[in-house]
Amino acid sequence: MSEGTAQIGEKGKPASEALSPKELVRRGAVFFLLFALILIFGFAQPAFININNLMSILQAVSVVAVIGAGVTITLAIGGFDLSVGAVAASSVMAASYAMIVLDLNAYQTVPLVLAFGALVGLANALLIVRLKVPDLLATLATMFLLTGLQLIPTAGRSISVGLILPDGTKATGKVDPAFLTIGRSSLFGTIPLPVILMLVVALVLHILAERTRLGRLLYATGGNEAATRLAGANIARLKTFAYVLSGVLASLGGIIVAARVGRGDVSSGASLLMDSVAASLIGFAVLGLRRPNVLGTTIGAVFVGILLNGLTMLNAPYYTQDFIKGAVLVGALALTYGVSRGKA
Repeated sequence: MSEGTAQIGEKGKPASEALSPKELVRRGAVFFLLFALILIFGFAQPAFININNLMSILQAVSVVAVIGAGVTITLAIGGFDLSVGAVAASSVMAASYAMIVLDLNAYQTVPLVLAFGALVGLANALLIVRLKVPDLLATLATMFLLTGLQLIPTAGRSISVGLILPDGTKATGKVDPAFLTIGRSSLFGTIPLPVILMLVVALVLHILAERTRLGRLLYATGGNEAATRLAGANIARLKTFAYVLSGVLASLGGIIVAARVGRGDVSSGASLLMDSVAASLIGFAVLGLRRPNVLGTTIGAVFVGILLNGLTMLNAPYYTQDFIKGAVLVGALALTYGVSRGKA
C-alpha cells in the first residue's frame, strides 16, 4: 500500500478528516456516558470514587464480565447462549457439593466444575450442530433443565457446612480455604483476584478473537456461514468450540461466586444471565464497532456495575434499578446506531 493510499480514510477523505463529529460521538458513546455517570455519582456521593469502592465495583462485575465474554463468542458465530446463567448457578452448587458433601479439595473441585461447564457446552453444541435445533431453543431447554437439576441432590436446599441430605445423613465436608482464596484474596492487598481473572479472560479472548485466524473464522461464521463453509472452514467445530468455551466461562463465573460466598446458594445465579447479556449488548456500542467484541463486553459490564453501585449509594429504590439499567442500555445503543443512520 502506498503512503498516499494509507493516508486516505473513510469515503476517500484524508485520515485526519475521516472522523466527523457524529462519528466521534458514535464511537465514544459508551465512554461519554460512563464518564458522565462517574462525574454525577462522584459529585452526589464523594465516597463513590474511593479506591476501595472502585475495586469493589470491579470485583462485583468480574463474574458478569467473564460470563458475558462467553456469550460474546456465541454471538460472534451468529448464535446465542441462554443457558449461561443456569450453568453458572449450577456450578456454584456443584462446587459446594463437591467439597461439602463429597469432601473434595479445591484442586479437585475446580477442574471438575470447569469440566461440567464444558460438558454442558458440548451438549448445547450437539443439539445445535448435529440435531439442528435453533440455538435459542436449545440453550433455553438446557437452562430449564439445569435450573431444575441443580436442586435435586439437596431437595431444593442451599449447600452449607452441616447440610442434612435428603436421605437424612449429615454432610461432613467443608469448603477448602484454598478455594475461598479465588473469590476473597487480593493482589498487593488492593486488586481482588476475581478482577485479575476478569482482565486475563478479556485479554486472552480479545487476542483470540481479533488477532488470530480462529477469531476471524468465528466472525466469518456469524457474518456468512455459507461462504465460510465454502472457504473450507469446519463450521461444526467452530460452533462447538464457541459453545464449549461459553460453558467453561460460565462455570468459571460460578466458581468465583462460590468462592466469594463460601456456600451453594440456590438463588446465586438469578440475575447473571440478564446482566451478562446486557454487558454483551453494550459491548456492541464500544468504539462504534456494532458487533460482538470481548473488550466491549468487559467495558459494558463495568458500565452496568458503576450504574448499579452508584444507584445503591444514592439509595435509589431497588425496584427502579432494572428500569434505569434498561433505559441506559437503550440510550447507549441508540447513540451507537442512531447517530450513524443515513451514512453510506
